[in-house]
Amino acid sequence: MKVCGAVRLGLFTAVIATSWLAAQIQGSLAQTRPSVSPSEPANVSPRKERAPRKETGLAENRNTAGLVAGAPYSTDFAIAKEMATALASGQETGPHGEMALRVMPMAGNGGIRNILDILTLAGADMAIAPVVLVDRLREARRFGDIRDKVVYIAPLFIEEFHFLARPEIRSLTDLAGKTVNLGEEGSPGAVLGREVLNGMDVRISEVNLGLDAALDGMRKGQIFATLLVSGKPIAVLARYAQAGGIHFLPIPYFRALQQDYLPSKLRHEDYPGIIGAGESVDTIAIKSALFAYNWPSRNERFSLMEFFVQTLFARFPEFLDDAHHPKWREVSLAAVLPGWQRFRPAERWLQRRPGGEAALRNAFDRFLEEKSISNPPNREELFQEFLRWRERKQGR
Repeated sequence: MKVCGAVRLGLFTAVIATSWLAAQIQGSLAQTRPSVSPSEPANVSPRKERAPRKETGLAENRNTAGLVAGAPYSTDFAIAKEMATALASGQETGPHGEMALRVMPMAGNGGIRNILDILTLAGADMAIAPVVLVDRLREARRFGDIRDKVVYIAPLFIEEFHFLARPEIRSLTDLAGKTVNLGEEGSPGAVLGREVLNGMDVRISEVNLGLDAALDGMRKGQIFATLLVSGKPIAVLARYAQAGGIHFLPIPYFRALQQDYLPSKLRHEDYPGIIGAGESVDTIAIKSALFAYNWPSRNERFSLMEFFVQTLFARFPEFLDDAHHPKWREVSLAAVLPGWQRFRPAERWLQRRPGGEAALRNAFDRFLEEKSISNPPNREELFQEFLRWRERKQGR
């Protein structure tokens, strides 16, 4: 059941080509985002020497930072809206009600197109995206080395796989030969769901629909399952009352998944209308992060993003209360994203934070160096264990 790396990279490159064409079309339509259809000409590949070209920010949007997230029903988009609402409060406004900083959530597909948007679209400064897909975009090098164009502000939370199925479907293998919705083309569900099913040798008839159309197709018996990849709980599903035996399928954590995926569970507390009391469903998850375009330091967009980081980081504790999405409590601003450069103002803010996590990480790194442990495979896990040990010692 092992997924072939070369085949995976080749398929991923084809997905990039499709998303690139969609982004080029969208660029001529400003910030509108029509759905990507499977009928788009995926067989037309862009010339490899054409690197993404970023337009400068529009003058009238000089105080507005654009944040590309997932579909409007996704947790990514909910997080982006909470960020926009919270950061808009407590600001002094100008004589015409203008604010020094606005965050504008922009609906994307939650996948690689989010990164292509911040590489190309004016006004799209940041994006929430799965780390595994952005890593693959970098490795594919279709647009050269994007590490000097894309930086990260902070790792965020994990996004779980939600595989909803009709009552006659009890396992992923039951989907063989059936019509299954994996979400919009280029989305995490379409790219990674295809990968997971192929890794289990489960061949499906794939469709790429939005959530409402997919659920309607399931009720009519035209679609047997639909996949959403988003942080739990997804509000629209948390309010969903079980109808006609629709349930979550468990996803086994087999060996081929262990490099890019994490084990997780969906619980009754997450989805009381779908999962019974005291029950849970095994699933897998991927990490997400807040990425940004690496504006030159003399560009006014750099100054805007610097102000955004200072405001977000300073007010971060506000997002940890019960009024905000529980995924905020998984965020560690100082956590490191291997292989990527952090946005310089974010790095400076963390380094200047007295006694903050950045200082602890520096001390932890020095400890590993002294012990000749250069690159442990479970570095983040070891660091979190170190923090728990430190808290226990301080509590004595």
